[in-house]
Amino acid sequence: MIPVQLILKNFLSYRDATLDFRGLHTACICGSNGAGKSSLLEAITWAIWGESRASTEDDVIHSGAKEVRVDFTFQVNQQKYRVIRTRVRGSTSVLEFQIETPSGFRPLTGKGVRATQDLILEHIKLDYDTFINSAYLRQGRADEFMLKRPTERKEILAELLKLTQYDDLEERAKESARQFKARAEELERSLESIKSQLQQRETTATQRAELELELNQLQQVQAFDNIQLQSLQVVQHQRQNWEQQLGFVRQQYQNLTQDCDRLHQEQSAVKTQLAELAALLNQEAEIKNGYAHYQSLQAQEEAFAAKFEEHTRATALRQQKQQQLSKQIQEIERQLQQTQAQLEALAQQEQEIQHTLSKSGEVEAALGQLNAARRRVTQLDELQMQVSPLLQQRQSLQSHLDRIQASLVARLEQIQATQNQLQRSSQRQPQIQQAVMAVAMQIEQMEKDKVYLQRIQEKGQERRHFIERLQAQQREYERLLGELDQKLQMLRNPDAICPLCERPLDEHHWNRVADKTKAEYKDTEEQLWVFREQLACTDREIQVLRQKYREVSQNLAPYDSLREQRGQLAAQLESTSDAEEQLQQLAQEREHLERSLQTGDYAQDKQQELQQVQAYLQQLNYNEQDHALARSEVERWRWAEIKLQQIKDALKRQSQLAARKPELETAITQLHTKIKQEQTDSECARQIAALERQIAEIAYSSEQHNNLRQAIRQAQAWQLRYQQLLSAQQQYPQLQARLQELEASKIARLNERQQLASQIDEIVQQLAQSANPIEQIQALEQQLAIRRRQLDEQIAKLGRLEQLALQLETLQVQYEEQQQQLQACKREYRVYHELAQAFGKNGIQALMIENVLPQLEAETNQLLARLSANQLHVQFVTQKAGRSGKSSKKNAKLIDTLDILIADAQGTRAYETYSGGEAFRINFAIRLAMAKLLAQRAGAALQMLIVDEGFGTQDAEGCDRLIAAINAIASDFACILTVTHMPHLKEAFQARIEVNKSQEGSQIRLLV
Repeated sequence: MIPVQLILKNFLSYRDATLDFRGLHTACICGSNGAGKSSLLEAITWAIWGESRASTEDDVIHSGAKEVRVDFTFQVNQQKYRVIRTRVRGSTSVLEFQIETPSGFRPLTGKGVRATQDLILEHIKLDYDTFINSAYLRQGRADEFMLKRPTERKEILAELLKLTQYDDLEERAKESARQFKARAEELERSLESIKSQLQQRETTATQRAELELELNQLQQVQAFDNIQLQSLQVVQHQRQNWEQQLGFVRQQYQNLTQDCDRLHQEQSAVKTQLAELAALLNQEAEIKNGYAHYQSLQAQEEAFAAKFEEHTRATALRQQKQQQLSKQIQEIERQLQQTQAQLEALAQQEQEIQHTLSKSGEVEAALGQLNAARRRVTQLDELQMQVSPLLQQRQSLQSHLDRIQASLVARLEQIQATQNQLQRSSQRQPQIQQAVMAVAMQIEQMEKDKVYLQRIQEKGQERRHFIERLQAQQREYERLLGELDQKLQMLRNPDAICPLCERPLDEHHWNRVADKTKAEYKDTEEQLWVFREQLACTDREIQVLRQKYREVSQNLAPYDSLREQRGQLAAQLESTSDAEEQLQQLAQEREHLERSLQTGDYAQDKQQELQQVQAYLQQLNYNEQDHALARSEVERWRWAEIKLQQIKDALKRQSQLAARKPELETAITQLHTKIKQEQTDSECARQIAALERQIAEIAYSSEQHNNLRQAIRQAQAWQLRYQQLLSAQQQYPQLQARLQELEASKIARLNERQQLASQIDEIVQQLAQSANPIEQIQALEQQLAIRRRQLDEQIAKLGRLEQLALQLETLQVQYEEQQQQLQACKREYRVYHELAQAFGKNGIQALMIENVLPQLEAETNQLLARLSANQLHVQFVTQKAGRSGKSSKKNAKLIDTLDILIADAQGTRAYETYSGGEAFRINFAIRLAMAKLLAQRAGAALQMLIVDEGFGTQDAEGCDRLIAAINAIASDFACILTVTHMPHLKEAFQARIEVNKSQEGSQIRLLV
């Protein structure tokens, strides 16, 4: 990864800054402590990985700002990328990822921050932990790789060498091995089940032959019974025909009997109707006279109905005309009322106008006062135009003098507070020194405890690895014990074969094999007990180590807070060193400020200008109160203008009213005359008189009409009796003919019934002579049904046996196929099991690390020799002997590790015993060797090296050697950045990035 450009906005101590890396090969980032040098590198890691030294994400936002934004452009494998990460305080982050194309940057951003982060890692092939442990010697964390546990060092090295792909291959091989093993076990269970089912083939064939014989016998008996049943069913069918015929004849006989009864009843009804009609025909003359009277009354009622309709129509028309006349008169009266109201309103307006005109003299006097007040206001307005700029100038000068005085007072108060603080700091200096010494002693003790804690961790890790190996050996011996027990079970069989060569055994060989197997079983069982005892002992050791680890960890809990406290105390101690000199300077400044405030000796030019302005204002003699009184006087007499306009309007309205009043009086007289004419001489009045004459000519009497209607209702019964007479004259001959027809039909049906009675007797005699076979048929049908169910059961059972035979044949084929699949699965399992071991940590990965470490060790020692004048030497150890405990020497194995042994002129010592400068040289040499090694390999393209504050622990000679080492490897990297706060070291670099901090934040200046 090669940096191209970095743009910051509100990141840590930076407000707005831009840094262009183009043209920089080896550069130095320099500035004072706290200026923001490391923040530039933190911005790169925060933009790409979202990681920084801040404890919370909002802490990276500049104090007082709401949003942070970092825009970082870099190059990987000849391709430029751009990452933009932003965050709003109290909200979530937003991450954008872009790639450069001929037309500009094109977005690659995924759905969400996590997806975009995965895309970035996929393109740069480098995560945060690998970056800070190889190419980035981070401030305060240069020894991070050295302080890692041995297993973690191997993981970091494996990550840099891209050995994680072998972990994926190992996991895939293990997964495939587990799948093939599970498949093999499943096939073995299936084969066992199929084998037990195939043993049923002979039993199934025997049962099938027996069922076929029984089925043939039942079918023969069933055929004989079917023939006998058919003969009986023929006899039964003939008897059923006779019974059906008997039922039909009997039904006809019953129907004829019912017809005879019906005809007799109908004869009686016809005779009754003939008697009634004869009585009605005897009253013919009386009915005709009553009907003639009814018709006369009906003719009179029709004449009265015509008069009633004409009278009603004339009355309705008269009422309509009367309503129309009333509406016309009401409309004229409404117009009259409106005209009278207008006349009254004119009289009222005349009174108001006379009242307004009576005040004309008073209004003329007020107008004179108004004009005089307006002339006075005009004079004061002109004077105000001259005074206003002078007043504004006086106010501005006074405000400026007040601000100067306030700033002097504030500065005086600040000096007083600073003096008090410096005096307190001077008094607390001995206490701070004692606190620094006490905290340093505690930190030194805790660093020793950290070394002890790391040794406890290594010991615990070694014990856990030992337990894992013991558990693996225990499982292996348990498996071996099971195999031996299975061999012993096989040997208990009298016809046992050799478990190895599968040949028959005679008595001599059987005894030898049995004794040998028992001896192996006993040895294996004893060894298994040894493993279990070792597991118990190791578990107790781990419990003790855990207890010690918890105790030491509890003691180390305040370590970080103590280091922070030591830094704060050191800063306080440094700030109190020059307190006396500052107090003297502040006392002089305070005396000068107090004298200036007492005598007013400040801003003399502004004070003189203020005095000149005040003198000119007194000369003009402008008074704001007089001006306000003049304006109020104008407002007080302004009513005269309003009243004058009202008088003019009143004169105009007086002439208008004088012309309007005669018109209204004439209109009122005309409306009264029109009302009288409408009541007597209008068209509606004449039509109403004509309608009244027409109603009198009709002469309709409602009483006579009602009496006539009552007489018609009483005579209406003669009309019904006349209609009955006409109907009787028509029906009487018809009923006489119907009576004769009924008599003839009755005689014919009686003869037919006599014939059916003789036919019924013949059929009953035939049924009595023939036998009924119904019981024999039912018995045969029951036997046939029972035998049919037996046949169905036998056929179903035979079908099941045939299906079972077919399934067994299929199972035989499946059994052979699964045996072949089982062999193939076992072969695949062995292959993938061996591949998993080869891809594991102890396989190809360990071999590759073993091949890389000599080169890394040689490169480290070469650099370390240049940095320490051949005084320091390192050695990488990948294996060490484990503690055997109670186990025998042949069971003790080597433990995989990655220890770093460091030697100097005094011999090999622990890393923690070296001084800060020596420790940094060791870390720097290892880190540079790793970065150079990775740059030479194609596995990881690390083209940038960052050294953050690595010179502070070195003497002059050590610093020169570090610079020489950096220049020696410069050709292997595209960009090397070195961070330092030491001014005399920046001259060793041609390209410098100077960082300065001001009130507006950190600022960047590039010098090439």
